[in-house]
Amino acid sequence: MGKDKMSDQKVRLDKWLWAARFFKTRALAKAAIEGGKIHIDGQRAKPSKEITVGMAIKVRRGWDEQTIIVDNLSDQRRGASDAEKLYRETAESITLREQRTAERKASNQSSLFQDQRPNKKQRRQIHRFKEENQS
Repeated sequence: MGKDKMSDQKVRLDKWLWAARFFKTRALAKAAIEGGKIHIDGQRAKPSKEITVGMAIKVRRGWDEQTIIVDNLSDQRRGASDAEKLYRETAESITLREQRTAERKASNQSSLFQDQRPNKKQRRQIHRFKEENQS
């Protein structure tokens, strides 16, 4: 029932996203589509939307957003190496995603110790500082 490399065939969006390994289950793919995290050619889509080769799909997962072009169709889930052959990510999407990742990492560097309690050495330094400044 696989429809690999058939440009005249159509596959449901939720099945294709599952087969391309964007989501672990079809239910998760369907929830993401219904939640507005998947757009086809700039428009929100339904899980039953039939996709064809050449369509542009925008997939948002967590912090990352990818714009991909459908290269092949499949409704069967296979290995990761086979799944990568079903689509290609646009160059603009790759650069934008890398830029956003770098920005997130830079912003996390500034808040390095905010979520942690002081360790023993830091507590001693704090106590010493308070004792010196009380007099």
